[in-house]
Amino acid sequence: MLTKEREQQIVQEILTGDKEQYALIVREYQGTVANLCYRLVGNKLDIDEVTQQVFVELYTALPRFRHESQLSTFIYRITVNIVSKMLKHESRFVSYDGSQENNNREYQHSREEQLMKEEQTRRLHQAIGQLKHEQRTALVLYAFNDFSYNDIADVMQVSLSKVESLIFRAKKNLQKMMTQ
Repeated sequence: MLTKEREQQIVQEILTGDKEQYALIVREYQGTVANLCYRLVGNKLDIDEVTQQVFVELYTALPRFRHESQLSTFIYRITVNIVSKMLKHESRFVSYDGSQENNNREYQHSREEQLMKEEQTRRLHQAIGQLKHEQRTALVLYAFNDFSYNDIADVMQVSLSKVESLIFRAKKNLQKMMTQ
């Protein structure tokens, strides 16, 4: 992770025409953006497209970056905005398959327990995909990306109380869906 001072230096170099420095930012944050896109969109086919759009938008938005927050927060904000626009445009539910999480894990449980756990994970991802977009975004940032409520409020550009409410409602809705 780049330090705030290094981020400022890189942004200044990009703004003065050093496009090679932009590749450094893309390499640094591409995986994080793709992971967030996966959590928000869930559809593997959309991840590359959304990730590319994020970095195109970031390049044009860099002159507006005021260094008041970290560059990663600015990038997350752009990602959330692009995903929101895309979902509104396509007006569809997100489809989660959970395969990314299960690919590299070794289970010590019996095959039956493993299948039960995989089914529960699949149901959870499916339920997350059915949450309202704002609830899903807040929950994903909190639960999967370890963002604080303050960071989520900054990324989503909403109040802290709204973040608290969104996460509370998301958890409550997930609990309802999982018990059905």
